Amino acid sequence: MQNEDDLRGLAKVMDFMRALSILFVVINVYWFCYEAMHEWGINIGVVDKILMNFNRTAGLFTSILWTKIFAVVFLALSCLGTKGVKEEKITWTKIYVCLGIGFVLFFLNWWLLALPLPKVANAGFYIFTISAGYILLLMAGTWISRLLKNNMFDDVFNTENESFMQETKLMVNDYSVNLPTKFWYKKKQWKGWINVVNPFRAAIVLGTPGSGKSYAVVNQFIKQQIEKGYTGYIYDFKFV
Repeated sequence: MQNEDDLRGLAKVMDFMRALSILFVVINVYWFCYEAMHEWGINIGVVDKILMNFNRTAGLFTSILWTKIFAVVFLALSCLGTKGVKEEKITWTKIYVCLGIGFVLFFLNWWLLALPLPKVANAGFYIFTISAGYILLLMAGTWISRLLKNNMFDDVFNTENESFMQETKLMVNDYSVNLPTKFWYKKKQWKGWINVVNPFRAAIVLGTPGSGKSYAVVNQFIKQQIEKGYTGYIYDFKFV
């Protein structure tokens, strides 16, 4: 339950960062296409004052790249922190193509605002290219998330990396005690064996009360030794 709450909280944080990314794109368009926005009747006095203060104190709009860089940074964080479903059709070649085209359309479209066309036309071309570039960058980021983050979210306790190949061969002799096991390795369940080939060298079984020592180990020792014709002296000492 706690894990589900953490994942929902993480999803909300990722959505918030993506919203900030989109907000920076909208601010970029509003500021650098202000004349076209004014002709379209989009003129918000309060927003103008807020953006002017940002520009005066932080120099946010001294370059057309600042807001774009902030938008891409928040977009990258939101994509890399989002769980994705792995698809076999996604390849790094497609990701590189989307990243390249998206980068060109998103960052290298500033010259469209200086074309000898009406301001509305220039703004239209600029908005189209920056939107298309943002969508391509979003697609590339999502695909990267699907390829890189899928395994990590499916294995939150790092079980896969901590697993290892165990003994799968049954080794039987006149004295051996063989305990069947099951273990996970490389996303597959294997059947293995704990082979005590020389029980005369002594064996110790450790575990907390109720962990199944007698059922899984001690009883098997007794049963298999009796089946092989050995007698046993069993002393079950309980300390009070």
